[in-house]
Formats: sequence, C-alpha cells, structure tokens
Amino acid sequence: MSFKFEIGESAGDGIRRMAREQMDKALAEIVDSGLDRHGTVHQLRKRCKKIRALLRLARGDLDNGCQVYKRENDCFRDAARSLSYVRDAEALLETYDRLIDTFAKQSNRQRLKKVRDVLEERKRKVVEDGIGLDGRIEAFAATILEARKRAGDWPIGDGFDSLAPGLQETYARGRKAMKRVADKPGTENFHQWRKRVKYHLYHVRVLRPIWDDVLDEWRDALEDLGDDLGDDHDLAVFGKTLSEEQERFESNRDLQALLGLSDRRRAQLQARAFPLGQRLFAEKPRHLVRRFEAYWEASLADVKRGSSMMEADAKVPADD
Repeated sequence: MSFKFEIGESAGDGIRRMAREQMDKALAEIVDSGLDRHGTVHQLRKRCKKIRALLRLARGDLDNGCQVYKRENDCFRDAARSLSYVRDAEALLETYDRLIDTFAKQSNRQRLKKVRDVLEERKRKVVEDGIGLDGRIEAFAATILEARKRAGDWPIGDGFDSLAPGLQETYARGRKAMKRVADKPGTENFHQWRKRVKYHLYHVRVLRPIWDDVLDEWRDALEDLGDDLGDDHDLAVFGKTLSEEQERFESNRDLQALLGLSDRRRAQLQARAFPLGQRLFAEKPRHLVRRFEAYWEASLADVKRGSSMMEADAKVPADD
C-alpha cells in the first residue's frame, strides 16, 4: 500500500490505513541502520506532516464535536517539534550548499568555506548530543505507538462528504495565504503560504488515483511551488541566523556577500512562485471540491462497471 487512496476504498478506511502506514514507517526508520541521525529526524518529521495532512482532509468528521482532530493534530505537531532543532542544523548547511551551487560563477567557494565550517560545526554538535537526541527519539516512538492504537477508532465516514470540508478549507486557506502574500510579501506570509501549499499537495497526492491523468500534472506543479516556497523559507532562516551570529564569522565582507546572494535568490524564487500559485489557486474552493467529488464518483462508477463486466463474463458458458 502507499500514500494514496485505493480505487473503491472508503474515505474512513483509506485515511486510517494511510495514517497507520506512516506511523509504521516512522517506527521502522527509527531503527534503520542505513539512516544517520539527521536522516532519521528528517524522515520522522515528514511522516508527521503527512499524518497531519490526513487529519486535515478528514477534519469535517474528526472535528465534529468529538475533538479528535485537535488531540491528534496537537500530538503529531508536538512530536515533530521536539526534533526540529536537529533538522534546523542540517537545513542551514543544505541551504548554504544550494546557494553556492546556484551562484557558482558569482561566488568564491574556497573563500566562503569558513562560513560553511561554522555551519558544519553546528551540525556536528547536534550529533554529539547523542544522549539528548536518543531520549527525544525514544519519546517520539512512544508517542507514535500510542497514537497508532487510537487511529483505528478515528470516526470517519465512508463517502466523499467526509473529505469535502477538509479539502475545501485547506485549499481556501492556501488561496487566502497567497492573497496575503500579494498584499504584503513578507517572510512570515510566504512561510504561511508554503505550509498551506504543502497540505493541499498532500491532499492531491492521496486523491490522485480518482483521475491520475489530470491530478499528476496538478501534483507536479504543486511540488514545484512547494519546493520554491520551501527554499525561500530556508533562505530566510539562513539569513536571519547568519545576521544574528555575525561575530562567529571571521570576514564580515564575505558574510555580507553571502547574505546578498541569499536575498537575490529569494527574489528569484518569489518571482517564480507567485504566477504559478495564481494558476493553481485560481479556482473557487467550492468549485474545486465539486470537481474532485465528480472525479471520486466517476472512479467508483468505473469500479462498479468493472465488477459487473467480470460477473457477466463469468456467467457466459464456455464453448464445448
């Protein structure tokens, strides 16, 4: 099974299955010797994001007087946050490398190496705190095991109407966040838009089988937008961290040059993101939900037609 609905699978069965699969993968990754500690943390945080996306998709039922949504969303949000400091150290280094690669002709890699050395040392210190990190991962595993027991009882109905409110609300929030960016293109507004885009992307991914020929392109465009907004956020954190810790770097001139490249790259990413976002979030939320519902019903009709044809073939007597 994978992170998507199976054709003919009910809304509730699919959400609960996918959530438990993500939890199982997280538990397996904790003991995976092929992953280093940074890789493990990256995967665990990604599992939490996917589960929270599933919770948002089924929010109409999970938030209907039973408070399941708040309990579970808080659970996975806090679990991911407990490991965020590890991911932050890795992200700074990755952001530096991407930035230097992007502006390879305009930057002196050797001259700026001392900046990278500082970021590498920050990452190394996180790894050296093995006892503290191991304790957090152990607590994370315990949280996931308890949540998995509850997931089988999540009260989600069978039909698309159990998904429609969550799909509509998440898309609408992405649309509103984009408009806020257009009015006030600040770092925090871009960050909020990025989060909404990622959740809508996950919803498109899990619903893709209802019409994969159409939704494959939609998913790919959302991934491009999410990547650009993610890189922009990483650069914002990168610039803020370097500016606040200037005393750790030997050459202020080199540091300012690097910050200048960061600002330049952010401008490029933001300029590319907005036109794409306008296309992806052009549709009114209720119209998008109606369209997806039509795809859902058509996919169910295909399953029924296929079953009927198989039954009819089985009744045809074989030639003597």
